[in-house]
Parts: sequence; C-alpha cells; structure tokens
Amino acid sequence: MSPPWSRPEPFGAWVRLDDATLLAVDAPLAARLGVDHGRALGRATRPLELHLAVTSRCPAPCEGCYLDARPDGYEPPLAAILARLEAARATGVSTVAFGGGEPLTRGDLGQIAAAARALGLVPVLTTSGIGLTAERARELRDFAQINVSHDGVGEAYEQVRGFDGKAHAERAIRFLCAAEIPTGVNVVLTRDSFASLLDTSDHVASLGAGEIQLLRYKPAGRADSAGYDERRLTPDQVAQLWPVISAIAFRKRLRVRIDCAMVPLLSASLLAAVKDAPAALFALGVFGCEAARHLGAMRVDGTLAGCSFFSLAPPDRPLPLRRSADDVAAAWDEGPDLTAIRAYHAAPDAPCDACPLFSVCRGGCQIVSRREGPFAPDPECPRVLAHRAA
Repeated sequence: MSPPWSRPEPFGAWVRLDDATLLAVDAPLAARLGVDHGRALGRATRPLELHLAVTSRCPAPCEGCYLDARPDGYEPPLAAILARLEAARATGVSTVAFGGGEPLTRGDLGQIAAAARALGLVPVLTTSGIGLTAERARELRDFAQINVSHDGVGEAYEQVRGFDGKAHAERAIRFLCAAEIPTGVNVVLTRDSFASLLDTSDHVASLGAGEIQLLRYKPAGRADSAGYDERRLTPDQVAQLWPVISAIAFRKRLRVRIDCAMVPLLSASLLAAVKDAPAALFALGVFGCEAARHLGAMRVDGTLAGCSFFSLAPPDRPLPLRRSADDVAAAWDEGPDLTAIRAYHAAPDAPCDACPLFSVCRGGCQIVSRREGPFAPDPECPRVLAHRAA
C-alpha cells in the first residue's frame, strides 16, 4: 500500500504515515512502496519543513522580535499564499509552519490551512494568541498543531518581551484546547525565562498544552542589538539545560522539543550523560543546524531563506505572486546563499573538526556564529568556549 505522502531521496525515501510520523526508508522498501528514489540522485537536500511567513504585521511590541514585525507590516494577498503552498508541495515539503508577524491578523487562516490540507501538506501554526477568540479557534481546526508563545510565569514574560502578554497566551491555550486542536507552547530561553522554566512547564500543562518547545534566543531582528549579550543564557544556565530538560520530560506532563540551535549548547552535557551520544541522537532524529537542508523558510515577500532567522531585508519590490514550482526548486537547489549555508556543514573549523558530535551538531547555529564573522563554530557552545580558553 502506498503511503499518503512520500518523497524520493538518494538513500530511498521519506514517507509520512500521519501528521506526526515521518519515516526514512531504504531503497528496497521505497521500491516496494512505489517510490522511485533514483529521481533524487544528485539533487540538493530539500526542506521537509518550510516556515512560511503569511504577514509581517503584529500588534505586540516584543523587544526581541527576530522579524522586527510592526502593526503596519506587509501582508501578502491570499492568492500569493496559495501559490506558495503549491510550490512548496511540488518541491517536496511535508510540513508547513505558518508564522509572521502575527498570523492571527489574517482573517483567512482557516482557509489557508484547508488549502494546505488539500495539497497533502501538514499545516502547523505559531501565534502569540493576541486576538484569538473561542469562535476563531474553532475555525482553525485544520491545523495539525498550534503553538502559543509563552515565555514564563510571574514576571518572566514581561522581562523577556518588554510587555506582559501572559493573559493573551493563556486564554488562547484554553480556547485551542476547547476546540480540540493539539496545542503546544513555545518558550524562548533567556536568562530571565530560564529561572522559571520548570514552573512554566507545569503551568502550561495545567492549562491543557501537550508540548513545550524550547527555543534559543538568537541575534536577529530587534534582538540583534547591544542587549543580546545581557539576555542570552549564562554559562551556568547552559550547564543546567540538560538537567532541567530531563526534569520536564520525567514529569511526563509534556512532550519536550528543542530547536536545532539548542544542540551545541547541550553538547558537553550530552557527551557526559548519554552513552554513544552521536549515534543515539542520530537515531532519535536530533540534529543541529538544519538551515537550507531539511529546514527552509519563505519570507513574506516570497524569497527563500535557510531558516526564518536569516536576513529578512525585503527586496526593492515584491516578487511575482505566482512563482512557478520549477523556479522555487531551482532557487533552492542552486541559489548561492543557500548553497553557501549548506557548505558550512561540510567544512568545520577547530574545535568542531575533532568533536564527536559534529555529524549531529553541524557546527552550531549560523545566526549566532555570524555575529563574529561568517561560517565560524558556534561561539556559545561550551566546547568552543573551552577550546578558546585553552
């Protein structure tokens, strides 16, 4: 029986069994499933997940917004979004993560999710929750999951974002759970939010969230400022990351996910705590920087990026609304910026070249490393810091 979604790869194929299960299968099994893996030979790695910005509007004044979104931002017409979904499906994307800006500023989100479903894509969404109502939540049931940004209980939310949006976030979580939409929470880890992370995880679980995704604070957009160094995790907090993540997982109230930029911060702890850490992480699908590989982004103007944190400066004029699927595929496979991002993974510098985790970590977060210059090992990785100190 053929899987509902598949994509040929040089090793065989990716197949999707449902909204949550992606499997890598070898060439013989791909052939048995009717997937011609030979069509992928010699092609660049293409994204399995695409972060698609549907607006750059946002009413929230977050001090660390990576997009620098504003209330008067650009919002593409529906026709452009639908064309981009078609191009994403033709390129081999499985999951489309919709973001912004604040996606709830659009009144047609339910229609967009339904269109993604009709194309065989898995639509997910990230929101601050601002403006969500119970009725609006019911209109979003085509989303496979919706994650609400919540950066901490007590004063942590306001300390991280510069305004207190907890009430909006928590109301949104309740509305989404009542609408029976799988709901998660995104927490940006700063030195202010980290101190209350365990309490935050317990609190959002009590509201009905089923997952917590931990995101690294990155120097992009408004966060790329002199205040970045005062907001990022301290070395002592980085050392406590693995014990805290383990504590959340062992409570068995939430699934725990980390973004790919977190792997270098966990490197020293993982090598100390996990037997044969590289093989174990590889088997579990835990990787470092996936930018321009299995992860990609399409900006609000339709241009492609390695991930949603790469330069977001708009072009002189918007691209045509209906870029062909062939144009998008060619830009992904051959675009010089994306090719250079992929090349970073294959050319490690010391100490990455001797690190047993490099095959998984791939040198760390390029957004962070570019603060010190292009294509350097992640400067916040504990192993890189120890190497420099030595």
